Amino acid sequence: MSPDTNTDTSTSTGMGTDSTDRHRLSARNLTVGYHGKPVIDELDVHIPDGSFTVIVGANGCGKSTLLRTLARVLSPLRGTVFLDGEPIHALPPKQVARRLGLLPQGPVAPDGITVLDLVARGRHPHQNLLSRWSEADERAVRDAMAATDTTELADAYLDELSGGQRQRVWLAMALAQETGILLLDEPTTFLDLAHQVEVLNLCARLHAAGRTLVAVLHDLNLACRYADHLIAMRDGAIAAVGRPGEVVTPELIEDVFGLPCRVIDDPETGTPLVIPLAPNPLRQEASSS
Repeated sequence: MSPDTNTDTSTSTGMGTDSTDRHRLSARNLTVGYHGKPVIDELDVHIPDGSFTVIVGANGCGKSTLLRTLARVLSPLRGTVFLDGEPIHALPPKQVARRLGLLPQGPVAPDGITVLDLVARGRHPHQNLLSRWSEADERAVRDAMAATDTTELADAYLDELSGGQRQRVWLAMALAQETGILLLDEPTTFLDLAHQVEVLNLCARLHAAGRTLVAVLHDLNLACRYADHLIAMRDGAIAAVGRPGEVVTPELIEDVFGLPCRVIDDPETGTPLVIPLAPNPLRQEASSS
């Protein structure tokens, strides 16, 4: 599948039925807001299957609102989110949870819960009143903990762990759902740089293993390094979509973030690296005199 570029208007205006059918997760004519006031207005978007999509933009542009609506946490004022071609709000919650996992921003766990107990809760969508814990449940939890390098933490209490460890445990719980699509709302917030990289390296491994990931990130340079598909938002609308190397330009960054900058190649990865322009002391002196 060819990635979108910032010249593909079908993503932001007038996506047709064929586009919805080709993508497991998409939305059409989406208007979402709070207290009746739209934050996102008549937005069309689709998530390329098998992509690591990152949504970027300035604070308040609608990034998390879009992600939470795609995850069915928020109900749109107008428009429809489609999951596997079906309106997501018409599907039973457990059916959605078997197909789509969510790591919300700032998740909260009960006091005194162990890592193993928390990860096991990821199997809830596969349970019912008559079912017992099965070998499939056991395998899913074991595999999720192995993938996130949390097996040795099984008996530890969640509140004893570092921030990076906790994020890996929450990811393990989401992985235990065994969904092909995983949505992450600011998974690196409040983490230091080393732990941010640790979490995103894990996300990259999950993507390489075949999962479709959609994340909201604040750090544009990390987004460029890890994503293969960017959605840049401005004022509740899509400003550009496509591969980081096609989308991230000085013009776009100034338009979306209001930041004059240079864009160079990251010496480690070759992906775009945004360098804010330094203030000009002579210009500042002239303007103050």
